[in-house]
Amino acid sequence: MTDLLQLEKTGNTAVITFNNPPAHTWTVESLSALTTMVEQLNQDKDIYALVLTGGGEKFFSAGADLNLFADGDKETATLMSNLFGQAFETLSSFRGVSIAAINGWSMGGGLEVALACDLRIAEEHANMALPEASVGLLPCAGGTQNLHLLVGEGWTKRMILCGERVDAATALRIGLVEEVVAKGAAKDAAIALAGKVARQSPVAVAACKELIQMNRSMPISKALPIERAAFVDLFDSKDQSEGVNAFLEKRKPIWLNE
Repeated sequence: MTDLLQLEKTGNTAVITFNNPPAHTWTVESLSALTTMVEQLNQDKDIYALVLTGGGEKFFSAGADLNLFADGDKETATLMSNLFGQAFETLSSFRGVSIAAINGWSMGGGLEVALACDLRIAEEHANMALPEASVGLLPCAGGTQNLHLLVGEGWTKRMILCGERVDAATALRIGLVEEVVAKGAAKDAAIALAGKVARQSPVAVAACKELIQMNRSMPISKALPIERAAFVDLFDSKDQSEGVNAFLEKRKPIWLNE
C-alpha cells in the first residue's frame, strides 16, 4: 500500500511501524494508508489488537511536516486536517484494542495518533508535546479533546496553551501513558499487552470498548440501559457460548470472533 507504513502480523496482533525517517512525519499518503489499513484490519477476524510504533530509536512521530503550511494555503489546511481527522478517528474506532508503543519523540500529530489509541506505553527517554500554538496553529486531529479525556483540563492547558513538553515519567504520573519501559522495549511490551487481549473474547472486547467510549458523548443515565442491552446481545454470538462453556469445562476457549 505504501512504504511509509509497514504492516506485520504476529498471532492475533497487527503491528504498524511508521517509516518516514528521520522524524516519521505524516503525509497525505501515510494518513490515507492508515485509514485504509485500519479499515482492512477491522475485517480480519484473526486480528484482535493493533500496535503502532516508530521505526528507529529517536522518533515515534513528529506529526505534520510544517513545510505543508508555510504558504498559508487554506485548501491544503482543509485537506490535511480532514485527512488527520479521518485517519485518527478511524483508529479510535478500531474494533479491537490499539496500543501506542511510544519509542521516542511524540510531537503534535505524532502525539495525537497515540491519543487516538486505547493504551499507551512509553520508553523512558520519550518526550511528548502538542506545540502547535507555538507556530500559530492548533492540534486538529483530536488533541484538544482526547488529551483532556486522559489528563484533565489543567494539564491539557499546560501542554497546549503553555506549550509544556512532558517526559515519560511525567506522562505516567498525569495519566497520559499507562506504562513506562526501558529504551527499546516499548514494542515488545505492547505486543505482550496485546497478547492479554487475545485471551479475551474479541466480540466481547469490541462491545466493551464501544460502551466505554460512550461516556465521551452521552450521560451515564443513557449509557447504562445500552450496557444492559449489549450484555443480552452477546448471547447471539458464538463466543459467548464458547467462553462460558470453556470456563465450566476448565479448558482454554477457542475464540471464533463471531
